[in-house]
Amino acid sequence: MRKIEIKTTFLAYDTDQELPESERRLLLEAKKRLNIAYAPYSKFQVSAAVLLANDEIVASTNYENASYPISVCAEHSALIAAANRFPGVPPLAVAITVKAHDKEVGQPALPCGSCRQVIMETQMKNGHPIKIILQGETGEVYVFEKGEEILPLAFNGSFL
Repeated sequence: MRKIEIKTTFLAYDTDQELPESERRLLLEAKKRLNIAYAPYSKFQVSAAVLLANDEIVASTNYENASYPISVCAEHSALIAAANRFPGVPPLAVAITVKAHDKEVGQPALPCGSCRQVIMETQMKNGHPIKIILQGETGEVYVFEKGEEILPLAFNGSFL
């Protein structure tokens, strides 16, 4: 038997003002749409903006349903919308921000497992890493350079 350790590294900025301009602009696009997220049940709004290699930005928000399993996550819908709107153009980064109804979220919230898998599949499809930029309503910003940093040992097509 052997023990294997998995480590993740990421950049942590004190505020979004410390981000490089392109990353700050992408996060701002996500923040602009946060209030249109449809989250009547959880009251937890999520917005994601995707920067593509052609410098286009595609954004989306979460869309809940009373039958929770068929709700749609912001990250998932933004990446799919980008792929449909600009086929063959790889995403370079995705910025994700969140807001709760009854408290201020002062730390980044990482994507759910399903969205992490979609990020990984999108990376594999395009042969290009996707930078992940995360911030709550306020506070620190986390930047992961590629999907493997938030989903190590990801499931992929090689298993099929």
